[in-house]
Amino acid sequence: MTPLVLGLFHSRFAGDDSLMQLARRRFQQAGLSAEMNAQSAGELEWLLTFRPFAERPVFVHLPRSIDLLADAGCGLVLDFIRRFDGRVAGWVVHDQPELAAFFVDYLRAVRSLDTVLRRLPGKPILFIENAAGLEPGDFAAFHRSIRDLERVSICVDVGHLGLWQTRRTYAGIHPGQDVCALAPDGPGLSARIADVERAVRSALPATLAFLHALDPIGKPVHFHLHDGHPLARTSEFHLSDHLSFLTEVPVGDAAAGQRLLPPMFGPAGLQKLVSTILGRARGGPVSFTLEIHPVPARLPLGDAASLFAHWRDKTNAEKMNHWLSVLVDNSRLLQEALEHSRAVS
Repeated sequence: MTPLVLGLFHSRFAGDDSLMQLARRRFQQAGLSAEMNAQSAGELEWLLTFRPFAERPVFVHLPRSIDLLADAGCGLVLDFIRRFDGRVAGWVVHDQPELAAFFVDYLRAVRSLDTVLRRLPGKPILFIENAAGLEPGDFAAFHRSIRDLERVSICVDVGHLGLWQTRRTYAGIHPGQDVCALAPDGPGLSARIADVERAVRSALPATLAFLHALDPIGKPVHFHLHDGHPLARTSEFHLSDHLSFLTEVPVGDAAAGQRLLPPMFGPAGLQKLVSTILGRARGGPVSFTLEIHPVPARLPLGDAASLFAHWRDKTNAEKMNHWLSVLVDNSRLLQEALEHSRAVS
């Protein structure tokens, strides 16, 4: 079964509907399906009017504040899913720091959700993502505990796993210190850069080990794909991850000359991740979302200029176009990785 490939589908910049028309055009040109971020049902209704392909599944990432340990949180999830049943195939929610401490209660909540979801004709899947910084072993244990559930599965965010390992490795070298707190142009970085690079290099083997250790999947599992580096400072959300796999991270004083460091994975790492994921799928449906955030850069609108003929200032349109071009470039990398995996399997 060919994996479904999606990209983040949202308007990250201020403007009108032309931004989403641009997104639809770029996704159609690249053959990308859409994962939408929606804070409300009204916002999701609006986003769905721009879906790139009417015949392809849409995934939705629900608000990050949802608490599945609370009745209100589970109720909100079900309200969304019931309203859009048949129009949205996959739903993503974040896990919670309390999952490990309240494992039985959390498991009871997701089993109750599964019971309701199995009754819905649209056969929706709820994916629970590793996003709260849990020990990877705890998240793997959660995965094992829900293997029998039909409509609840996991979303594995490889970037979160890689950055977790990077921080752990660095803290092992420098106890009590967070590598993500270092400044990429700080005066003391040169004395620490070898340790930073060592920590970053630990991300890929640890993430591959996590994937290998997962029980054979056998049912739908979703993956969020993005790169990261603890010294990256380009994210509009001030995060060290959600980077392109083509990113190079500048460090050092610009006046004295900067170095460009590779990210945790890069294109070669992405290929290894994809090969490992497909090897563990054992025929179970697998889907990927390129969860890459914008960086402050612009790209001329080219064939989409007519969409913004009524705009005087094209800044946000060109920022949106640049972000979409990064998603498209990474989708090509992902397709190459998928083709390589098929060729060697």
